[in-house]
Amino acid sequence: MSDTLSTGTAAPPRSPRRPPAIARLRDVALVPAIVVVAIVGFAVNPVFLSSDNIINVLQSMSEISVVVLAETIVLISGKMDLSLESTFGLAPGVAAWLIVDPAVTHGLGVHVLPAALAVPVVLLVGVLIGAFNGLLIVRFGLNGFIVTLGLLIVLRGLLTGISGGKTFFALPESLTYLGSAVWLGVPASVWLSLSLFAAGIVVLGYTRPGRALYAIGGNVDAARAAGIRTDRIIWLTLVVAGALAAFAGLLISGRLAAVPAAQGSGAIFQVFAAAVIGGVSLNGGKGTLFGAFTGVLLLFMIINVLTLAGVPAQWTNFLNGAVILVALVVSRMTGGKAQN
Repeated sequence: MSDTLSTGTAAPPRSPRRPPAIARLRDVALVPAIVVVAIVGFAVNPVFLSSDNIINVLQSMSEISVVVLAETIVLISGKMDLSLESTFGLAPGVAAWLIVDPAVTHGLGVHVLPAALAVPVVLLVGVLIGAFNGLLIVRFGLNGFIVTLGLLIVLRGLLTGISGGKTFFALPESLTYLGSAVWLGVPASVWLSLSLFAAGIVVLGYTRPGRALYAIGGNVDAARAAGIRTDRIIWLTLVVAGALAAFAGLLISGRLAAVPAAQGSGAIFQVFAAAVIGGVSLNGGKGTLFGAFTGVLLLFMIINVLTLAGVPAQWTNFLNGAVILVALVVSRMTGGKAQN
């Protein structure tokens, strides 16, 4: 009898070990797809696997990948931030507006700050936007989707207003260096995006705040009951996400040597497509940064293959939407849980 009881009590602990194993499988679930796309790309055009094209793919995805990183940590916490798209454009736009000389840019800009403050201003704008999101979502308890959707529109209008609907140009080197520099034969933006993902993987996987973020996304009430300061962590997550989106905007502005009034417009579709296909749950508490990275990599590889095949760029939005829908259906079928 005692043997039976001991066997019965020993068996349950085995089941919790399965989710981590499944999670690890989900992390690499897109790797076979990436290999298949690489083979197809080579068949379409052998240039696809050339070092120059691979670097081109990595550079073209580097800025959006940082926004994907930002959105992923927000989604894991159980929230959603649509305003990252506009932060991506507004943050470098504000810095350009405050720094560029209107005598050079035909009336654009106010030239009230030195060029040396460009990067701090960009990051500060991102932090302030994230903090404002936290104020409305955490402090006032407003719906995160509606708040960030409204802020997306407000920030987009603000960028259009300060730029007059035109493009900021004649940017100082402080605004363009990180996006245009090449380190060890590879664009600096690639190194920076990879470093941010590596740091994020370490934080989410091996630190208490990272584990707390998953706990909050899984069940905020249980996390609060366990003593986790849920409001503070969610607020901090939104601030970090805003800073990351601003930094991504700095990178693409440096690569373009300009800040268009429409910078970032529509980027949120690619961001969600990459995150969802990478296994990040819209319900919170599930997903990894490695999975999100493979998602954005696969998405941009497909876009590159279509480009080499001569498919018009106008089909990109169709691809992004289709990817989101397919990923949601697959997630529903494999996860067995309805999505709210």
